[in-house]
Amino acid sequence: MKRIVLQVLTMVFAACLIPGCAETPSTTAEPNYQNRAVSRADGDLRVSTAVLSSDESRALYDAELAKRKIQPVWIEVENNDRRSYFLMSPGLDPNFFPPSEAAEAFNSDATQQQRSALDQRFTALAFRNPVLPGQTASGFVLTNLSEGAKLVEVDLVASGRAQTFSILTVVPGFQADYKTSNVFKRAADPDVSVVDYTDDDAFRSALEALPCCVTNKDGSKNGDPINLVIVGGLDDAFPALVRRGWSPTEQKWSGAIWKMVTSALSGEPYVNAPVSDLYLFGRAQDLALQKARDTIHQRNHLRLWLAAMRYHGKPVWVGQISRDIGVRLTVHSPMLTTHKIDPDVDEARTALTEDMAYSQSLVKLGLVSGVGAAPESAPRENLTTDPYYTDGYREVLVFDHAPRSLAEIDLFPWVTDDALRETSSGGKR
Repeated sequence: MKRIVLQVLTMVFAACLIPGCAETPSTTAEPNYQNRAVSRADGDLRVSTAVLSSDESRALYDAELAKRKIQPVWIEVENNDRRSYFLMSPGLDPNFFPPSEAAEAFNSDATQQQRSALDQRFTALAFRNPVLPGQTASGFVLTNLSEGAKLVEVDLVASGRAQTFSILTVVPGFQADYKTSNVFKRAADPDVSVVDYTDDDAFRSALEALPCCVTNKDGSKNGDPINLVIVGGLDDAFPALVRRGWSPTEQKWSGAIWKMVTSALSGEPYVNAPVSDLYLFGRAQDLALQKARDTIHQRNHLRLWLAAMRYHGKPVWVGQISRDIGVRLTVHSPMLTTHKIDPDVDEARTALTEDMAYSQSLVKLGLVSGVGAAPESAPRENLTTDPYYTDGYREVLVFDHAPRSLAEIDLFPWVTDDALRETSSGGKR
């Protein structure tokens, strides 16, 4: 217990000293939710959606929905088909709140007149089925509160047809440690100079030629191995990650640091806890994601950098993944504390691959050579001196928006089973 308290006090002290750690993050005025809506079209259907901030929810519903862990999601459906469509609310959230239930949560201290007005407001704002042919319908579905990013699954059903739209949206007010508009615009910009690989052998060579590892800021020291390649973007790869419970990390501002402190004291999870900066291509990670357990000390986390390449037109992200298994003091971090990683970094890489196989968006996977094998008997060290051992390979995961079953996932024939067995017997052990 004394050790935990010491670590927490150190974190508080360090948080006050970290250069560039702002007292409050930079913010901009909240736009109207319809102005920032994300739209997708397929055939005769067009869907738009936006997630409301706590301030917008309060203004619209005249109730503190966020305090009740309720988050309105605005949906608009334009139906140019000859059939009527029905929106399936459980697709957005299996535990969504009907308007009457949500309104009841605020009725305990209200007069009969106030209750009636509240019920009418919640009902009037709700999305109403069906969406008739040639019509546009819009309204809200009340979901459980999410921070950081929300995957909005819009399932529309008609006679003889079902259509699904998976739309990844940023939750307003969350101070992500990446510039969403910047990095994803770069990923989708057709004018950015990149090499688009359509030949698998050439793509393999390019991936094997990537740097071995992340580095410190000036590039003078190597750290964790580059052991992950993700092919895809906002329409496939990142919805798949969020669908499987991966969360974006928060900026290292004073509020986030304080959340880390209180989470460490209470033992509660902090699914958006910040990560330290590591460097590749001369810059810190473009974004980071994590899958947290019930304590802040344990998580599987990855950092990604947008590469100057595409694969069949899809953006390519290269990165590093490892699993945090504890917290310890260190002089190698400006906060004087660091997460301790599981030395078997291949386990985290494999766990992500298996996780993504269940996302229904993984279409192809394989391994390429990377940092080179480091056996358990002679491990390497990362930048905070944690040891790690590895077979030396990089996992390549290719995503698509069309659903794909486990049996339909293809394999790159780059690393054979024999090579893996040889590495497993003679490399790591």
